[in-house]
Amino acid sequence: MEKAAAGAEALKAGNYSEAVLKYTEALAVNSASPDYYIKRSTAHQRSTPPDNQAALEDAEKGIIYARKRAKRELIAQAQLRRTIALFMLERYADAHFALGVVKKLDEKEKTLAIWEKKVGDKLQSLPADDPKRKVTIAEVPDESALGVSEGKTDVPENHSSAESQEQAKPTSTASKPEGVQTPADKIKHDWYQNNDSVYFSLLVKGVPKDKATIDIQPRSLSISFPMPNGSTYDYSLEPLFAEVDASESLFTIMNTKIEVVLKKKTKGTKWKSLETTEPVAAAGQDASPAEDESIRRALLTSTSAPSDHAPAYPTSAKGGAKNWDKIVDSYTKKPSKKAKAANKDSAEDSDSDSEPKDDDAIDDLEDDDGGDPANAFFKKLYSSADPDTRRAMVKSYQESNGTALSTNWAEVGKGKVETSPPDGMVARKWGE
Repeated sequence: MEKAAAGAEALKAGNYSEAVLKYTEALAVNSASPDYYIKRSTAHQRSTPPDNQAALEDAEKGIIYARKRAKRELIAQAQLRRTIALFMLERYADAHFALGVVKKLDEKEKTLAIWEKKVGDKLQSLPADDPKRKVTIAEVPDESALGVSEGKTDVPENHSSAESQEQAKPTSTASKPEGVQTPADKIKHDWYQNNDSVYFSLLVKGVPKDKATIDIQPRSLSISFPMPNGSTYDYSLEPLFAEVDASESLFTIMNTKIEVVLKKKTKGTKWKSLETTEPVAAAGQDASPAEDESIRRALLTSTSAPSDHAPAYPTSAKGGAKNWDKIVDSYTKKPSKKAKAANKDSAEDSDSDSEPKDDDAIDDLEDDDGGDPANAFFKKLYSSADPDTRRAMVKSYQESNGTALSTNWAEVGKGKVETSPPDGMVARKWGE
């Protein structure tokens, strides 16, 4: 609308008196727009000097009309403008009450913390018996006190414009829907679900079937129909909690309600609410919450599943990485009874100054380090190595923080051995 657009430009430019005028003219044409009241309330508060009482009245009218249209976001915005106006009027307990409503409707409102501190500081500074500590308002303003009615033009008496004059002309030829309907502020909704569908009901009587519009999209539902006074009732859900199959969904307009059956795109998805606060995936990347959860669990399972192979530690040996587990197993595996017997027979034929046999070496490994054969093996390997091999083992192990072990001094002696954790692991400093 041209007048509303001009009001928005004036508000953005800081020309608040012009914004008040343009939104007043816009309300002359559409007197039930909650957005116009919210914007005009903002302009009143920012004018010099501010008209806080007018700002409060506009904010409360915005609440009423936003509720009639079931627009949660607009209700929260109007309640915030109401909070600010009450604060400016030094009605601090009322401002605290209204701010609680804002928090209930939109916990992510970025100015909540600021206004909570401002209002809290003022309340703490008041004496215990100060009248400003008493709450005098309700969550929903009194329509009769504000003079709110459907179709009423909210324009000052001295204001004249082409739009207001046009609005004042009789409209006796306008068609009105038939049937007795539920008042807008009494319309309620209900819903339930099963594995396949979500069943939504808008509890309203006398909706004209030929003039109602129900639009079902994959992530939204909108319902609109004319009211007896000539206004339009709008109800929308966007974004829906999960995607639905619009082609399979259907609706029925009955005498006492409008029933919508939303076919779930992914059967078995459990809806926690009708709408979601999570961002909707881009086109081509749609995924329901259940799908997202299943993908997340699959990834966790795949990344945390134990590997069948031991981690391969880096090495500077020319022959490649050694399989230390296999080497240890070859030393620590106990021989069978047949092997022991064969070893015994062989020992009887050997000289007394021959090398120790395998079973003696195994016993040595098991007796060292409290029975830990791996530690015993590395100690034995180190003790029997030449000086260069020992230096290579110590240097590579210390400089790599225990992630590499090399016996090749010619390679290790060239420079520092960097930390090289096994695949799938990340090296961190202590305390990170």
